[in-house]
Amino acid sequence: MYYTMVMAAVVMFGLQFFCNQQYERECKSSFTSSMMFIFGGALAGLVVLFIVNGFKWEFTPFTLFMASLAALDGMIFNFCSMKALGKINLSLYSLFSMLGGMVLPFCLGVFFFDEKFTLGKAICLVAVIVALSLSVEKGKSKGGAIYYIGVFVFNGLSGVISKFFQASDFAKTSEAAYSVWTAVVTAVLSGAFLLFSFRKSPMKLSFKAVLCMSGNGILNRVANYLLLLSLAFLPASVQYPMITGGVMIVSTLLSYFTPNKPKVKEWISIALSFAGIMAMILI
Repeated sequence: MYYTMVMAAVVMFGLQFFCNQQYERECKSSFTSSMMFIFGGALAGLVVLFIVNGFKWEFTPFTLFMASLAALDGMIFNFCSMKALGKINLSLYSLFSMLGGMVLPFCLGVFFFDEKFTLGKAICLVAVIVALSLSVEKGKSKGGAIYYIGVFVFNGLSGVISKFFQASDFAKTSEAAYSVWTAVVTAVLSGAFLLFSFRKSPMKLSFKAVLCMSGNGILNRVANYLLLLSLAFLPASVQYPMITGGVMIVSTLLSYFTPNKPKVKEWISIALSFAGIMAMILI
C-alpha cells in the first residue's frame, strides 16, 4: 500500500513538470511571476488539503514551527532554482535538484535514524546517480555555483524536514494538518513578497496560466502529503531513492508524447533507474 502511495506521488511530481513548463511559456521568468506561481499554487493546494483534513483546523506549536521551516525551505529552493536556471542548462539543474532530494534524506535515515544500509540500497543509489549523470547535456556554466549548490541542499532539506516531523515525539497534528499549515505559511510569505514586487513589476495572468499554477500547487501538495504519510512506515533511505528514480522514469515516458522525444541515453537512464529500484525492493 505504501509503495503504491509513493508511486502515486512520483506520477504527480512527473506531471508537475508540464505545469511548470506551460506556466513559464505563458508568463516568462521573473521574480513577480515566480512569487505569483508559488502563491497561487499554495492557495490551490491549501483548499484541497483542507478538504482532505475534513475542514478541521489542528494546531500545535511544533507543527507550526516545522511547517514554517518547510515553507521557508520551499521558498529558498524556488529562489535558487530561478537563479540557477539562468546560469546552467536544465539537465544540470535537474541533476543537482534530484541528487539533493535523494542523497540528503538517504544519509539522514542511515546515519541518524538507524536505517539499515543494505546491498539493494547501495545498488539503487549508484544506479540512480549514474542514470542522472547520463541525462546531463553539455553546456557552458556562467558561474553562480552558490545557487545550484542551494538547489541541491534545499531540495534535500525538504525530505529531511518531513522525516524529522514524522519521526519526532513532540506533540503534533495529523499529516494533513501539517500539510495545511505548510501551505498557509507559504501563501503568507509568498503573498507578502508578491505584494512588494507587484507594485514595481505588475503582470497579467491568462486563464491557462491560472490552470497551470493551480494544477502544479495541487499536484505538489497532495504528492508531498502522500510521501509524509508513507514516511511513517517506509525508511527515508528507501523512499527518496524511489522518488528520484521514479520521477526520472515518469518524466522521460511523458516526454515521449511531446516534441522533445527521449534519446537513447535517456532510455538507458530509465532502465538503470528501474533496475536500481527493483534491486532495493528485492535485495
